[in-house]
Parts: sequence; structure tokens; C-alpha cells
Amino acid sequence: MSRTGVMICGHGSRDPEACAQFARVVDRIAERLPEWPVEMGYLEFARPVIREGLDRLRERGVDHVLAVPGMLFAAGHVKNDVPSVLNDYALEHGIRIQMGRDLGIDPLLLEASRDRILAAMDGRFTPEETLLLVVGRGTSDSDANGNVAKVARMLWEGMGFGHAEIAYSGVAHPRTDAALERAVRLGFPHILVFPYFLFTGVLVRRIYDATDRVAAAFPAITFTKARYLDDHPNVVQAFVDRITGILEGDTAMNCALCKYRVRILGHERDLGAPQESHHHHVEGIGTDPHHHHHHHHHDHHHPHGHAHRHGPAPARDGE
Repeated sequence: MSRTGVMICGHGSRDPEACAQFARVVDRIAERLPEWPVEMGYLEFARPVIREGLDRLRERGVDHVLAVPGMLFAAGHVKNDVPSVLNDYALEHGIRIQMGRDLGIDPLLLEASRDRILAAMDGRFTPEETLLLVVGRGTSDSDANGNVAKVARMLWEGMGFGHAEIAYSGVAHPRTDAALERAVRLGFPHILVFPYFLFTGVLVRRIYDATDRVAAAFPAITFTKARYLDDHPNVVQAFVDRITGILEGDTAMNCALCKYRVRILGHERDLGAPQESHHHHVEGIGTDPHHHHHHHHHDHHHPHGHAHRHGPAPARDGE
């Protein structure tokens, strides 16, 4: 008799605190889904790796895996690396793996962002007199980077900030330092920095450090650092929605502007690129295992049209 299980596929970090936070969220997801075994795994820098999480599911009798990426947006990791690992595993072991979509831009996460921002403000100043700086991870995928800008715009208008700017911790521009230096010239007495990240880590600390450096140079301006999303209840609910959505066919990602599916300005060479992981050299290095985490699979095959649907592996039917 077939048994279904859940796999949460994290990015991975060399930071033990980041891994512990991810593990805590996975534990809370498992509490919400008592009918299914839940495991986790990382793409890189930490253990267990995704294959090890899938091994644990098979040891628990699972032959049908509902896998979701533990990442905010669908960039290269979600479109290529994670589904490649999942597809290879499904083929090797003859199990069915379906992959859900990224968390994306979700009303639940916007509400969680609002709560983090309001907690940081603590009633000390109003949104109208504040510039909001939303800092995303930054990727080589312009569509994913654009999502950070959309989140910033929706928070700006939804919460009534005087202005909002965006920045990225790496790869994309403007970087945090440059965005902060621009922000101070816009004349707002308060600047609030919100890392739009799931968990802590080296990049979040760099964002906070950059804020401290600019704050020291401009003592007349109040700089406030908001907490990242972490284990906000809405984050847990968003993950649960993505998992249960697989069974309802709610798995479509950002297909219309996917650089692997359609010709995107500046990314023409990526069109039709083969789906393969580029993280074997960093798989499992970094921290020690933290808790028991689970990974699930996502089918994604660029050469054959990149349909962006998540179905049973080894079908190559997209992310």
C-alpha cells in the first residue's frame, strides 16, 4: 500500500543558528501534518542533505513524496538544483516525487512582514515619516529579483510608508551599502531595514552590519533593523499550503517570465538550458545535522518546454 510523506528542501547554511531555525520551522510543519511523515534536507553547506532526508522517508515506508522548496522565490536553486536532485533520486529508487512551488509573494508572508516591521518600530515613529528598505537575497534570475521589488512596493503602499527602496545582499544591485547611502539622501528622519529572508545567516548579519556602519556615519537619522521572517505562524501556514496544494494541482511557479522557458532580455543564453544541479561540491559540508528534516521532489526539465507543473517523477514536467 502506498504511503505519502513530506520533504522540505532547504538551501543550507554554514551557520548553525540558521539551520536550527530551519529545523524549528520544519518541526512546526510536521505538527500541522500529523497524518504524514515529514523530513528535511539541504541543498548545500549542511546536513542532512536532500538525499539523506529522502532516505529517511523511504525507511519510514514512504513511496510517494510531496516535496517543497524551503525558499522564498523560484530562482536557480528552485528551478534547477533542487528538482535535479529529486529527479535523480526518484529515478534511482523508483519512487514518486511531486514538487510544489516556492513560497512566492503570498498575503500570509506580507502579513508576517508587517508584523516584523511593526515590532521593530514599536510605536516610536510613524510609517509616514519612515523610509522602508527591503533587502532581498539577490540572484542571477531577474524575475526572482523583481519579486523583492514587488514585496517592497506592496509593503510601502499597504503600510503607508513615506517611501521604500530595495537592495540585495549579493549578486544583484543595488547592494545594501549603496542603497543605504542613497536612502540617507532622501531626507527621511527614520530608515527601517527589513531583510526579506526566511532565516538568519551570514547574509542577514552583513545587512545588519552595513546598517550599523551607515548609522554611525549619520547620527541624526534613526536606523531600525527589523527581524527576518523566521518562524512566524504565517510562514508555517504558507509551507503547509504549498504542501497540500500539490495534491490540488496548485504547483505553477513563475512560468511566464522563467528565463529557462521563454526568452528573457539579458538571459537569452539560459533558454532551454538542461536541468542539473551545480552544488555537488558543497553538498553536506558546513554544519552538523540539526534535528530530523525532510526533502521532497520537484520535476523540472528545461529542454522539453519547461512546463512548470509538478508531477510524479521521473516525468520531466517542470517546476
